Amino acid sequence: ALLCLTYISPAAAAHQYFPAGAFVPISKNVRSTAAHSTTSDTPKVPSAPPPVPTIPYVSSYHELKIPSSHSGMPRQSISVEDLTPRISGLIQENGMVSGHVTIISRHTTTAVTINELESRLARDIATWLLRLAPADERSHPSVATSGIRYEHNDISQRPESAEEAQRCRDNGWDVDSADSLQKWRAQEPINAHSHLLSMILGSSESIPVMGGKMVIGQWQSVLLVDLDGPRERTVGVQLTGFR
Repeated sequence: ALLCLTYISPAAAAHQYFPAGAFVPISKNVRSTAAHSTTSDTPKVPSAPPPVPTIPYVSSYHELKIPSSHSGMPRQSISVEDLTPRISGLIQENGMVSGHVTIISRHTTTAVTINELESRLARDIATWLLRLAPADERSHPSVATSGIRYEHNDISQRPESAEEAQRCRDNGWDVDSADSLQKWRAQEPINAHSHLLSMILGSSESIPVMGGKMVIGQWQSVLLVDLDGPRERTVGVQLTGFR
């Protein structure tokens, strides 16, 4: 005898045994054809990428007031001041582990440099610098050099141009008033040599930081050289890096 088997789909069987509109019970063990569909009416929302870990970034500016190690009134004296402890303290306070620190003088008669901090060397520096750019004979008697004169020190001839007069006004001096002009000239020091020495030494240094410390040599220190002191001075310190 020949046995014939006919396949009837679940949908056809349901139509045969359950007329249209009739309730069709679905067994828990039978999945609907929709479950087998590879498409869906609801678009899938892509999962969010894992958060990128953020590394704390340090970028801060500070101004430090530096008292003079010399006493007395300003007299165009040259002194060397150690900035290293103050800068190291700022790095620690800000928690910076790696990056760099930039130090800049905020005056035209001071300089920033890196060298050894030693008292006898500091005196050698002052002596050598005054030989390199001797003070004007009109400067303070402690540094004045006979026969040396600089045009910058011809205070009675300043300001020389309209642009220079405007810079005086921008800095709070009403040089259009005879009385104010005289007061401005009276407070101007005879310090052209100090300006020249500042330009030679430079006004800033940038130092790498690793492990929370400045990368400088065993005998190196960050120094402020005051070329027209003694006065309280100010330096700017910019920290840039990572905690």
